[in-house]
Amino acid sequence: MIRTVLADDEALARQKLRQLLNQEPGVEIAGEGATASETIEVVRTAAPDLLFLDIRMPGTDGFDIVRELSAGTSFAMPRIIFTTAYDCYALRAFDIHAVDYLLKPFSADRLRSALQRAREQIQIAKRNNDNGNGHAQNGKSHGGRMVFKSRGRILFLPVSDIRWIGAEENYVRICTGSETHMLRETMTRVEQRLDPNMFLRVHRSAIVNLQFVKEVRTDPSSEFTVVLINGQKIPMSRSYHSRVGELLARG
Repeated sequence: MIRTVLADDEALARQKLRQLLNQEPGVEIAGEGATASETIEVVRTAAPDLLFLDIRMPGTDGFDIVRELSAGTSFAMPRIIFTTAYDCYALRAFDIHAVDYLLKPFSADRLRSALQRAREQIQIAKRNNDNGNGHAQNGKSHGGRMVFKSRGRILFLPVSDIRWIGAEENYVRICTGSETHMLRETMTRVEQRLDPNMFLRVHRSAIVNLQFVKEVRTDPSSEFTVVLINGQKIPMSRSYHSRVGELLARG
């Protein structure tokens, strides 16, 4: 059962969302909030797994609510699904690892898709916590998608599609099997948004998705090379090579 709180200053918006969620199995609505203070109080009291959060609320916005909730350490931060009529906050929402971003009016199918994504993240977090991995409670979560502007559009790219990422001056090149995207960002910031169990930095200028790694080769001059399953070769620096051994030891 997923305990859920609904936060929206419009009563009709909360009513519609409540009606849609009542049709979904395994969802319990633990409370509602119409203002920032109400939402914060309800979340701290109910300790939900999931928070549906409107971005524009009287006197504040959803990001201020997230910031206030994140400042506390007495309970686990819920997963966040933003609900809004404005698309201009999408990048900022996913930068704080929101599960999803629903543009009003959204359909039952669109809500179901977001809810399933939240369900998967909640189950993973609970398994990690059961295994004694405390980062699932108050640490940074790693979303299933990377969101950024590309060629005049906002792209929602599943991280599982990314094969490798390379640095090019003030940009990073994100490479999938069929296309590449240039993002004005640093490698360090990008690395922080990725699951370290899936992605490995092999060079100060390269990160690879371990799902697409075929082998690591050593040439006669003792230089290391990562070979992807499509045959592409990516240099691995000596300083990062030890991380492969650590990864294998964990596995």
